[in-house]
Amino acid sequence: MKLEVIVLAAGKGTRMRSDKPKVLHRLAGRPLLDHVLATAEQLGADRLHVVVGHGAEQVRDALSARTVNWVTQQQQLGTGHAVLQALPQVDPAATVLVLYGDVPLLGVDTLKPLVAAATSDMALLTARVDDPAGYGRIARDATGEFCAVVEDRDCDSAQRAIGEINSGVLAAPAALLNDYLPRVGNDNSQGEYYLPEALALHVAAGHRVATHQAASELEILGVNDRLQLAAVERAYQQGLARQLLLDGVQLADPARIDIRGSLRCGRDVFIDVNAVFEGDVVLEDGVTIGPNCLVKNSRIGNGTTVYAMSHIVGSTVAAKCNVGPYARLRTGTEMAGGARIGNFVETKKAAIGPGSKVNHLSYIGDCDMGGEVNIGAGTITCNYDGVNKHRTAIGEGAFVGSNSTLVAPVAIADGGFVAAGSTITKPVEANELAVGRGRQRNIGNWQRPGASTQGEG
Repeated sequence: MKLEVIVLAAGKGTRMRSDKPKVLHRLAGRPLLDHVLATAEQLGADRLHVVVGHGAEQVRDALSARTVNWVTQQQQLGTGHAVLQALPQVDPAATVLVLYGDVPLLGVDTLKPLVAAATSDMALLTARVDDPAGYGRIARDATGEFCAVVEDRDCDSAQRAIGEINSGVLAAPAALLNDYLPRVGNDNSQGEYYLPEALALHVAAGHRVATHQAASELEILGVNDRLQLAAVERAYQQGLARQLLLDGVQLADPARIDIRGSLRCGRDVFIDVNAVFEGDVVLEDGVTIGPNCLVKNSRIGNGTTVYAMSHIVGSTVAAKCNVGPYARLRTGTEMAGGARIGNFVETKKAAIGPGSKVNHLSYIGDCDMGGEVNIGAGTITCNYDGVNKHRTAIGEGAFVGSNSTLVAPVAIADGGFVAAGSTITKPVEANELAVGRGRQRNIGNWQRPGASTQGEG
């Protein structure tokens, strides 16, 4: 069976009150539409068609990495009209699955049986909800077979009590859609061509509509405003947190973690509250992440502790390191085993050797540092001359005293020692002491300035 998926993503999303197309609003760091396309790919779709309208260029640009056939709906005239725009580019022998770019939580396990039921007939995804107001109800005959979708405004009192609703998601042979959709009318208050009308034509032709029920109401929840986006975000994050717990990760509070990408964890990992993970992150065995930390596109080695309020981006941290609190590791930082980055330290494109320490109030950028180096508080590498970046090299066992300035390009050899308060502009050879500061003068009988006795005038 050939499966082609049509994703409807042409709506403006007026209730989002945003200049951004609705399907580009982010769930777990990715556009809503990207989640839907990822699900379609997991289903094994042979081809993806995305129907765009409002902000079409923005949508195409944002999802340019995806292999998609983009179809433009010049006028937004309803869901039936949108599907009809894509059908000419669909293989007439294929099964078609229609999804929505603002319904991101639908799972593969829910969609597989829906698609399987649509090899010769139409199949509709339904859901049981606590409050069906606003949804089309599923009307069934005495034997339980699907009869029709009754729109909320058209329901009588008995139909309003029905808790099974239409999700809008359906699957059908392309040949049936090609037959029915051109015959769908727009005799309704909106003057639009609705996709469920194809179901009514199928039933009227004496055929059966198969139905499959979603596992939960959340699965079929569409995002129409910021409140619904927040609800979807929390539901998605709770699912990720649940899986982490089942995988053996200890979370201080499963309700206070955000994963905006991929997080892989080893054994005995502990994550404190309000941690945010972006991009691809790996936490190896025994890692501890303190509260209010951000880790993005980084790998943290065995037994490393990241203390509160630290940011780690594009970095590799080896085993048994300490980072933070209030540390910032920028892209290109590499910490070897047992290294320590302390409070209010920023690093960038810096290789920190094994056992080396940068414990307080320092900036280390564009630097190659050997092992067992001690960097005193307030030390900075001056790596930028206004045009180019330059590197600093610090050898094994070197000691840099507090409040020192290392003006790159410069090198401190193994065992070199820099006195506190020095500005270093020349190489420091092995086991040399470098003192680069003005000579101290003490002035005797100095009179501290006092209040002025001179009147104003």
